[in-house]
Amino acid sequence: MRPVHDESCSVAACAEIIGAKWTALLVHDLSEGPRRFSELEHSCAGISPRTLSERLRALEDEGIVERRSYAESPPRVEYELTDKGEALLPIIGEMRRFGHSWLVEETLVS
Repeated sequence: MRPVHDESCSVAACAEIIGAKWTALLVHDLSEGPRRFSELEHSCAGISPRTLSERLRALEDEGIVERRSYAESPPRVEYELTDKGEALLPIIGEMRRFGHSWLVEETLVS
């Protein structure tokens, strides 16, 4: 039997990408279309600008998010999901459904 955290384990590899705090929420927010940094910062209340920058950069490095700069005044930058990022949406959707079914009610009851 191979080790649970073997580098060739696809589940571990996927968890490594989307398991960081805020990452799944960012992918979920970007599922609605391109977003500016300030929009993402607002939708993820509590995320620091530094952490948001780090997460977006990591997602960009993984090929999940594309950063687009527009030559405007003032400069405009938007982030959007790539095809690879959109392939994560069914996983994010299942996480959402699980949360609604199993976690939200437990949180309200506790």
